[in-house]
Amino acid sequence: MTQMLPLNDGRSIPQLGFGLWQVPAASTAETTATALRLGYRLVDGAAAYGNDAGQGEGIRASGLPRDDIFVTTKIWNSDQGFDKTLRAAEASLKRLALDHVDLLLIHWPCPGKDLYLDTWRALIRLREEGRARSIGVSNFQEPQLTRIIGETGVTPALNQVEINPRLQQPVLRAFHAKRGIVTQSWTPLGQGHSFDAEPIRAAARRTGRSPAQVILRWHIQIGAAVIPRSTREAGLRENLGLFDFTLTEAEMATIAALDEGQRCGPDPTRFEMD
Repeated sequence: MTQMLPLNDGRSIPQLGFGLWQVPAASTAETTATALRLGYRLVDGAAAYGNDAGQGEGIRASGLPRDDIFVTTKIWNSDQGFDKTLRAAEASLKRLALDHVDLLLIHWPCPGKDLYLDTWRALIRLREEGRARSIGVSNFQEPQLTRIIGETGVTPALNQVEINPRLQQPVLRAFHAKRGIVTQSWTPLGQGHSFDAEPIRAAARRTGRSPAQVILRWHIQIGAAVIPRSTREAGLRENLGLFDFTLTEAEMATIAALDEGQRCGPDPTRFEMD
């Protein structure tokens, strides 16, 4: 069973979840249902992934009570703005065939559009209406976080950002910690770029675990939530095996030294794609 992390709105979130980025739409329902039956309790989707109908179908096919499953979706860049966000959220709920999600995020800040503040105000409205139990952001940097908190008085429950051993973002994580914002890691394995790094290999040898499990355990021990993806049942099982071993302080320190600011994804200060 995965651990839970407290959110600053009084709710909680599973520390380990299943990410739906790049899961084929045709197999999303089956993969989601399998993940939930294996023990995952968080399913992270987004309108932009094009598979949210399958996400909802898989949730229903799992046979689990709705309240046992933490469902995340996101507002895409082209849907930013107050009224457009409200319509986009309603469309997402319709595709999911759900009356609410547990977490609704702004997918990217798109600072050039300068609509993220109005979009955040729409998320606040959706939370007040019960359409989203918790609200947060994704790929936001400290200036955008400071602005939306200062303008609305509402602090995001979570910021989902790219974090892996080569991109650890310690300054942003420290800001999150001060504000009670959960850090959630996307592309947590860094596309495998650290699998052959000696600190990872050494920890894998000592623990008898795979490099992927070592890296995911590192995320757990820095206090982040994490949403790895796999379309294979064996991979889904492997990613669940994080809570029965521990990395030593020395191993954590050697992994910390791998940080070099290397992104796999876009730079959020410039990414504006519709």
